[in-house]
Amino acid sequence: MNIQKLMKQAQQMQAGLAAKQEELANETVDASVGGGKVTVIATCAGDVLSISIDPSVIDPSDADFLEELVLKGVQEAITKGKEKSAAEMKKLTGGLGIPGM
Repeated sequence: MNIQKLMKQAQQMQAGLAAKQEELANETVDASVGGGKVTVIATCAGDVLSISIDPSVIDPSDADFLEELVLKGVQEAITKGKEKSAAEMKKLTGGLGIPGM
């Protein structure tokens, strides 16, 4: 086994993973909840970019309902982003359990 060749392959894999992480940080996912009344757009890195709320669900006397919809939308968008990111990393690593990926 050639250690230098193995080290070079590891460096190439590391560069590929870093590039994919950067790409995923700019890629977006969206989640709609409440029958499309609340839509959240987030990056695969978990940053929420926007939240759209249909005016029909804005009821000042029932703020709890709207808060729940927004929270569910944010959680779903972040989950989708993490799942997409994990799937892309798995493709690059061939399913190897690399810490932090």
